[in-house]
Amino acid sequence: MHVTSSALVLILITLLAATVNGALGYGFSSITVPVALLFYTNRVLNPALVWIEVALNAYVLWVNRASVSQVWRRVAPIILGLAPGVVLGTSLLHRVQPAWLKLATFVVLLPLILLQAAGVRRPIKAERPVGLAFGGGLGVLYSVTTISGPPLALMLSNQGFTKQDFRAGLGLVRLAESTFTATAYYFAGMFARESVGLFPYILPSLAVGIPLGVRIIRRVRPETFRRICMSFDAWVVGYGISTLLQQLNLVEGAAAFSVLTTVGLVDTWLLYRFFGYRRVEARAPASRASASTLLVSTGTPHPERL
Repeated sequence: MHVTSSALVLILITLLAATVNGALGYGFSSITVPVALLFYTNRVLNPALVWIEVALNAYVLWVNRASVSQVWRRVAPIILGLAPGVVLGTSLLHRVQPAWLKLATFVVLLPLILLQAAGVRRPIKAERPVGLAFGGGLGVLYSVTTISGPPLALMLSNQGFTKQDFRAGLGLVRLAESTFTATAYYFAGMFARESVGLFPYILPSLAVGIPLGVRIIRRVRPETFRRICMSFDAWVVGYGISTLLQQLNLVEGAAAFSVLTTVGLVDTWLLYRFFGYRRVEARAPASRASASTLLVSTGTPHPERL
């Protein structure tokens, strides 16, 4: 099989994306699409990614099936809202340039993600009605761009899902949205030979990257896990805005990547603050244990016993 430069880029970017997806439960399209669209059109790339994500999301859901019973009621409104959103998005795919929709979405998401990364969370009390509306918007976004991980992760993280519940909720919603979108694409006649031809380049990356990502994430704490999700989203969205500013000729040349640079600096500072706090938190029990040991060894009564 002759491997062109575009195919080689697709292999490498999907390997990275599959590793991230295996670790976080999402991220495959978010990483793949901005780079792959430099070589392939939406009408060729989207159908290939959607079919792959059906299998990928089914795998994520299977791995986290133990938590499904705890989360399905909470994500059911989102799933119900997906279907009409997917139908609308599939029709828009033929009429609206996806780049403008992505840019608007990313601009709205970026400050929300950075607030989450800074530890600011405002759980939504009316989760069901908000979830239904959110699902509709998510369905439109996914069917047009095949990207939904950042807003969905933001929603679930904001609602305080634990690590396993987070991944199970992601699996449920993303399996539904990819299945609905694949069905809508089929009836819209969007599957073509060019899309199927991308499978041999993508599938080996999935076989290697997914298990690697699952192995990497097993030892990460829940709060650290959420923080990594937010950091990943910030970089993806920053990169997305920068590339879209170039694609839409809104900003010329390297100046467009000033957005990514700014996001990177802010997120690096937030990461430093987060892990600095974690180090201080980890030292506190050790300091108290050392003090107790010293008091006992000198025969001084422990403060709690006075």
